[in-house]
Amino acid sequence: MAGSRLPRQLFLQGVAGVFMFAFASLYTQIPGLYGPEGILPARRMLRPQGKGHWQQLWETPTLLWEAPRLGLDTAQGLELLSLLGTVLALGALLLRPLRHPLVYLLLWAAYLSACQVGQVFLYFQWDSLLLETGFLIVLVAPLRQVPNRKQAHQGGLTGALPHEELPFWLVRWLLFRLMFASGVVKLTSRCPTWWGLTALTYHYETQCLPTPAAWLAHHLPVWLHKLSVVATFLIEIAVPPLFFAPIRRLRLAAFYTQVLLQILIIITGNYNFFNLLTLVLTTALLDDQHLAAEPGLGRRKKASTSWPKALLATLSLLLELAIYGLLAYGTVHCFGLEVDWQQRTVHSKTTFTFHQFSQWLKTVTLPTVWLGVASLAWELLTALWRWTQVRGWLPKLCAAVQLSILGAATVALFLISLVPYSYVEPETHGRLWTGAHRLSGAVGHLQLANSYGLFRRMTGLGGRPEVVLEGSYDGHHWTEIEFMYKPGNVSRPPPVVVPHQPRLDWQMWFAALGPHTHSPWFTSLVLRLLQGKEPVIQLIQSNITRYPFHKQPPTYVRAQRYKYWFSQPGEQSRWWRRQWVEEFFPPVSLGDPTLEMLLRQFGLQSFSHRTRAHPGPATPAVPWPRPSTGYGPSCLPWNLPPCSGGSWQPWELSESCRPC
Repeated sequence: MAGSRLPRQLFLQGVAGVFMFAFASLYTQIPGLYGPEGILPARRMLRPQGKGHWQQLWETPTLLWEAPRLGLDTAQGLELLSLLGTVLALGALLLRPLRHPLVYLLLWAAYLSACQVGQVFLYFQWDSLLLETGFLIVLVAPLRQVPNRKQAHQGGLTGALPHEELPFWLVRWLLFRLMFASGVVKLTSRCPTWWGLTALTYHYETQCLPTPAAWLAHHLPVWLHKLSVVATFLIEIAVPPLFFAPIRRLRLAAFYTQVLLQILIIITGNYNFFNLLTLVLTTALLDDQHLAAEPGLGRRKKASTSWPKALLATLSLLLELAIYGLLAYGTVHCFGLEVDWQQRTVHSKTTFTFHQFSQWLKTVTLPTVWLGVASLAWELLTALWRWTQVRGWLPKLCAAVQLSILGAATVALFLISLVPYSYVEPETHGRLWTGAHRLSGAVGHLQLANSYGLFRRMTGLGGRPEVVLEGSYDGHHWTEIEFMYKPGNVSRPPPVVVPHQPRLDWQMWFAALGPHTHSPWFTSLVLRLLQGKEPVIQLIQSNITRYPFHKQPPTYVRAQRYKYWFSQPGEQSRWWRRQWVEEFFPPVSLGDPTLEMLLRQFGLQSFSHRTRAHPGPATPAVPWPRPSTGYGPSCLPWNLPPCSGGSWQPWELSESCRPC
């Protein structure tokens, strides 16, 4: 494999950028989510249990245990960590000397600390993915930034120290696990829409926060939606093994398919920093030659190619064509692709059964583990060969120490990752080495390796369920409480908020999928609205004057469940259609027995009490940035808030974008 110096630098910068977005997005929402007057105050998650300091820190690894020493409560400590994380990540993004293992270790520790108290609002797969990537980058980042030529001169190498490229292999392995598992779970879930290839006829409309482009995508013809599902299975299940292909053109082809998929998702859905992070992971498939780090190298090699190399190149090309042909044949065979030239469509259907897929999965899961073992072994042997090329006994000794440490860490993380990866196939999970299970269990709370599986099942097949909050002063006349981002007003276009994640809006989407008792935090939200707590109101409307009860809190609050559908082309001034379904949360007021009962049931009855931390040395450092940001997530510079009704309507684009 060609050198990866430039891809590693892109990876270091990309992860720093993602950390910056994640911390900045979280920082704006902390008062409303985790403050003393927030929905789920963070202080309740860190209650000393009479254990020793180090045992307490190991069992709940968060730096927020130290907040009281600085005179801060838990939420203030979380704000300070998020603010410092944003600044530190920005520095690592812009300044090469700050791309140091210690800097990334601090970023990882800060985000892990936040996740320990984040509760349901930080319980997403992309948060776990960022933590796993954040720990890997600690190993990938160089201890010292040395110019490439100097490295080659000192080590007698072509530009890389023996240990440098070894941890970067783990990024490829993580990308493989993420994509392969995400593809497999769509079929193991037995979701009829994935098996019927109709998932995308619902996805654009029912996803959490669609974009305006999702409206356009939703109205594409059904045959194109089904073909897109086939392409998704191809990219997520069949292509990932090519990440470890010895032929670089296959790896580059795999890279571009992954990039295409992530860009399409970004265009049609607001998935915060997740797709950006996945794009950053794909840098592990690149090399210096492809990124023009070694210009002219290809021409020089071509001019001096001997006949053995020419024969090898020919065999590689034949193997490459054979793999492309096999992928094409398998896709046509498994999904019954047929071209209808008269109607200019492509028909597709799933031609295999669940039992056949399960048997195939049992057959290939363990070999993919051995594929990872073989690829890692090759990387280890390559690193060992590079070590033999180091000149001088002192540089060789230093390289040996570094290679031993990073090699052991790489192997250990690989073994740990096998446990969550094998969840895709229970039989393989049971056959794993018991040592891997013990090692994974010992460090599981650090989230060094996680299981993944996105879009397992399609929801909202009969229309997307949506919870609409309403307030009233007299219990008879009700006013809707509109959120900034989630669907509400049928005339308002969907927003574009990437890479920000409005975490309350996201949880409102999950709450709508079941009864309110499945979302205990919702009762706390209702309580805070009745109390008129401004930090929570800022999560709903950053411009407080747009909140209908900004002058006086409502006396009563209730919630209704609606079904929403995208409007049809030609329905002027409307992006959505909706229909009332049922009452989601009964009308309550402060002191209402129903509300008090729910608060006791969910352990939320103490939320009205507030404790003050004693002033400390860091206390003045937290409040000063807050007035300039004003709590509101829409103040983040990369956000495009929803337009007012009528500024851009779907019917204006329907004619020009409608497929033939």
